[in-house]
Amino acid sequence: MTNWDAPTAPRQAMILAAGLGTRLRPLTLTCPKAMLPIGGRPLLEHTLHLLRHHGIRDVVINLHHLPEQIVAHLGDGRPWGMRITYSFEAELLGTAGAVKKVEGHFSSPFVVIYGDVFTDLDLTAMFRTHRVKQGVATLGVYAVDDPWLRGIVEVDATGRITRLVEKPAPEEAFSNLANAGVYILEPQVLDHIPPHTPYDFARDLFPALLARGFRLYAHPVSGYLVDIGAPEKYRQAQRDWAAGRLNLAGVGTPSC
Repeated sequence: MTNWDAPTAPRQAMILAAGLGTRLRPLTLTCPKAMLPIGGRPLLEHTLHLLRHHGIRDVVINLHHLPEQIVAHLGDGRPWGMRITYSFEAELLGTAGAVKKVEGHFSSPFVVIYGDVFTDLDLTAMFRTHRVKQGVATLGVYAVDDPWLRGIVEVDATGRITRLVEKPAPEEAFSNLANAGVYILEPQVLDHIPPHTPYDFARDLFPALLARGFRLYAHPVSGYLVDIGAPEKYRQAQRDWAAGRLNLAGVGTPSC
């Protein structure tokens, strides 16, 4: 059962950083995708600063491709005033399977953020949405021009998600609201992920939860968000950072 006596802000997060980054090769042949630099700092650093800015100090990062580079750079998280726990995957478990592997770590609502997402999303405002709506999951969503290349969601007038489809055919795209790859989850949703099995949030878990009648809600991303997983998007993120298009005032920048 959902615990609405839980903290008023998330205390824990998981960053999904195990992907191979195949679309960004040759860059990712020698560097994990989440470690690619933007503005002279790895994307993972930007993500840690965002989490810390919103009061999150306890972070899990899953690893698979070139894991030693991430561990060597971030260490245990102390330079950021954080605690980092690593989850190593010999075989990729998918986005949801990765979180299932460390489910014992999470005892209250927590953030999941994909390691290739570059954003200044207001996580505190998103958590307020989560508490007000009282669903089992809140998904960040944003409007896109190419919904057939992404997971897209349909919402009703209350913001409740009624349908979610991963990369539909262009003629079957029913919405221009895309899954942003940032979630707030109640720990109970992890009970619906099979253990030791590759399993995906957008393709497997969220549609299954909807089919079982669970309430999932959308939170519109009002700030900046780009998925750097393709070369043109990575270049865009670099240009946008240089142009000062992110609202990151107050986010600290300790050196490693």
